Amino acid sequence: MEAARKVDLKFLTPVEIVKELDRYIIGQKKAKMAVAIALRNRWRRQQVKGRLREEIYPNNIILIGPTGVGKTEIARRLANLAQAPFVKVEASKFTEVGYVGRDVESMIRDLMEIGVSMIKTEKTQQIIERAEMLSQRKILNLLASGIAAESRDELKRKLIEGKLDSRMIEIEVTRPVVPFIEVFSQVGAEEIGLEIQEAMASFLPKQAKKRKVTVKEAKRLLTQEEMNKLIDMDEVINEAKNRVENAGIVFLDEIDKIVGAQGTTGPDVSREGVQRDLLPVVEGTNVLTKYGMIRTDHILFIAAGAFHNAKPSDLIPELQGRFPIRVELDSLTKADFMRILVEPENSLVKQYTALLSAENVRLELTDDAIPEIASIAAEVNESTENIGARRLHTVMTALLEEILFQLPNPSVRLIRIDAEYVRDKLKDIAANKDLSRYIL
Repeated sequence: MEAARKVDLKFLTPVEIVKELDRYIIGQKKAKMAVAIALRNRWRRQQVKGRLREEIYPNNIILIGPTGVGKTEIARRLANLAQAPFVKVEASKFTEVGYVGRDVESMIRDLMEIGVSMIKTEKTQQIIERAEMLSQRKILNLLASGIAAESRDELKRKLIEGKLDSRMIEIEVTRPVVPFIEVFSQVGAEEIGLEIQEAMASFLPKQAKKRKVTVKEAKRLLTQEEMNKLIDMDEVINEAKNRVENAGIVFLDEIDKIVGAQGTTGPDVSREGVQRDLLPVVEGTNVLTKYGMIRTDHILFIAAGAFHNAKPSDLIPELQGRFPIRVELDSLTKADFMRILVEPENSLVKQYTALLSAENVRLELTDDAIPEIASIAAEVNESTENIGARRLHTVMTALLEEILFQLPNPSVRLIRIDAEYVRDKLKDIAANKDLSRYIL
């Protein structure tokens, strides 16, 4: 979540977690309650003393519902709220061990990468002022060599104020010498190659290189170099490992796509194989990453799927048992669309208002325009494929396309959209099912 809204889970009750989610997601109370309890239980578990803490496993969740009703958004906002490492993966992208494709353990490696990046960013915020001060001192030494102390003070003032940003200076930057290594492998060649190169970079000698750059660019390069020196990567990795193992969230989308028909051969066998490969990771196992072993026992898994042609009960029994909480999300109605257009903090109306303000144009939607847009979105969802709230994006794009194309225009400072404008612009498309299928 944005820095201004960071919250301590100790003081965030399930009721308050739902309130936070309400700021971005309309409706879906049952799903919000389920994830709020799961998140609070993370904190509750940390308060348990002794061995019992290790025996308390997260209750993984399956969110069931059509596309565009808020499944991914709920999981993503929950992770932001918890300041937890979060990775979204599509179960359909995995293949059974032995087939070409991504293996299921790659999602834990990705989660650890995100955890390391998250902790490194937090550490950077803590030491950035010191790094800037050290880089400033280096630049000042380069600029002020051989001048009097009083002139040095004046130079320092100008440097801080940015008055010397365009001046050229020569600085020395260091970087590791990493030879190019070509890796031959059936699966994950790029990943293996990068890991070998990164591992070699840590013990190979650094190469100093002189560069002529502007003072502004020197500030950036030297500050980055100083930050790399100040950050203890061992500490970063240990903190990231702890956070991933105890607070990490994996969002498994399209889990219904790995459900195969019973008693068949061919691709369905591979789907069941993916389920069996997923099982130990969800149950709790050790996954090898370039940062060491990661235990998955207490990572929270949130799965999601439309389940149009299958049911959660079609998953293999062992995997079903690892997802005890099942929540069915509601389909979105016209009333929901009306609220989605204006209420969330990142609503489409607010987004387009901000985009047009960049052209010094004020966007105004009348009270009767919102119900009309919502009505058309709901009608198109009913008559074609139901893609939930994503339909609002296509409707708004079609509605504002001409306006966005014509701007900037010095004579246009206000754009007022009412129900009549919406009908004129979209009614013909919405009424023609074949046309709306392609345009809306």
